[in-house]
Amino acid sequence: MKFMKTGRVAIITRGRQAGKKVVIIQPQDAGSKSHPFPHALVAGIERYPAKITKRMGKTRVSKRSKVKPFIKIVNYNHLMPTRYTLELEGLKAAISHDTFKEVSQREDAKKNVKKALEERYTSGKNRWFFTALRF
Repeated sequence: MKFMKTGRVAIITRGRQAGKKVVIIQPQDAGSKSHPFPHALVAGIERYPAKITKRMGKTRVSKRSKVKPFIKIVNYNHLMPTRYTLELEGLKAAISHDTFKEVSQREDAKKNVKKALEERYTSGKNRWFFTALRF
């Protein structure tokens, strides 16, 4: 699909991560041998950062700014694209279909995603992406 491009923010509609926001890292319109359906490799936020107020100290702010990420291969039927895009330069190189073959590679990829997302959050860009959906 032409609108499921790299960097597009989507919302997962089914499964354990239903209602979570994700960024499409690698779309696969034709599918592959292991996943014979149109799908996308996504990175998302499992646990969003907590609310921060002015009177909180530095250590408390840094603790509440933590993000718990996840990476996943998701069928297009279970993704709802939004109008937003998110440019995360380092993620495309860090995650590929080979990442899912071994647990240690998956953990390393998650650490890279965590670092990139927390960096983006602390810089103050893309505030909407880092807030949980209220429904």
